[in-house]
Amino acid sequence: MWPDRRLLDLFKIDVPIVQAPMAGVMDADLVIAACEGGALGSLPCAMLSAEKAREQINIIRQRVSAPVNMNFFCHTGVDADPEREAGWRKRLADYYKELELDPEMDVQAANRAPFDVAMCELVEELKPEVVSFHFGLPDKVLLKRVKAAGSIVIASATIVKEAVWLEQNGADAIIAQGAEAGGHRGMFLTENIAAQPGTMALVPQVADAVRVPVIAAGGIADGRGIAAAFALGAAGVQIGTAYLQTPESKASALGRAALAGATDDSTVITNVMTGRPARGVANRLMREVGPLSPDAPAFPHAATALAPLKAGAEKLGRVDFTNLWAGQSVALSRQTGAAELTRTLAAEGLARLSKLAK
Repeated sequence: MWPDRRLLDLFKIDVPIVQAPMAGVMDADLVIAACEGGALGSLPCAMLSAEKAREQINIIRQRVSAPVNMNFFCHTGVDADPEREAGWRKRLADYYKELELDPEMDVQAANRAPFDVAMCELVEELKPEVVSFHFGLPDKVLLKRVKAAGSIVIASATIVKEAVWLEQNGADAIIAQGAEAGGHRGMFLTENIAAQPGTMALVPQVADAVRVPVIAAGGIADGRGIAAAFALGAAGVQIGTAYLQTPESKASALGRAALAGATDDSTVITNVMTGRPARGVANRLMREVGPLSPDAPAFPHAATALAPLKAGAEKLGRVDFTNLWAGQSVALSRQTGAAELTRTLAAEGLARLSKLAK
């Protein structure tokens, strides 16, 4: 038996695992498999239109009756700064020339939209059991509507101050995102990357500071990590990187090869891919321009000028400009079905906890 059932009871799931939403490398297939394994499946919606998100949720509902989480970004959107964009293009010009691309070519703007009225209406229509937010919470009016639709609200915190703020402003559970975690940092009350605590330091302090259930995230990819999270005061875990090499993942063949060769020191926190700090497998751009650069335009506009470079390099079999978001546990990933992986992770976690209890 799990020593803390609050998350199981809150989400009505079989195992205390939240499959992390990973925009760009997953869709309904991974959500469905995670649900079949007993976890809370999460659909990343920040890069989807309302129509596409509806389509994906309908596919999930047709295949499984389990609870589902819809995930959104809620950053404050900013317009592109032409002067900064021009400077960024200039910084990348040599790469364009290397790939025989025009540095002045027209490129479609990066699509990472914050939660808005249209998406709120979609939540009210689809009524997902859980809605999760990254970069804080939406404004109070929209949040009230999400809760009125019957959805449980969870959000990420990277420091204790953020966790307390989330609880005070309506979060029903909090994801304590340690520095080891892959993908974008969920930070919203701080910009200090250097001071970001790791999972082992963050989880117990968040658990002491809030009353709602805490979900540990970052560096957790096997039963040892799950057991450690519970020992630190978490009621569950969020796992993403461990799912990247499952058959249901939509990571490309090039991406899978890079992930398969990654080790404990292969990932870095960088802002050059999107303009906002995120952890991923280091690529050429991160090494030569970053990993952190003041030249990168604000989120998500840094990604706009990178799109042609990414496509051009991938045609040559390279991931020089590809963002492969992954956490420090990337070497622990397994090439097995996501449903089986979920059940295995839960069984390993329970076995470890049983040993600790003796």
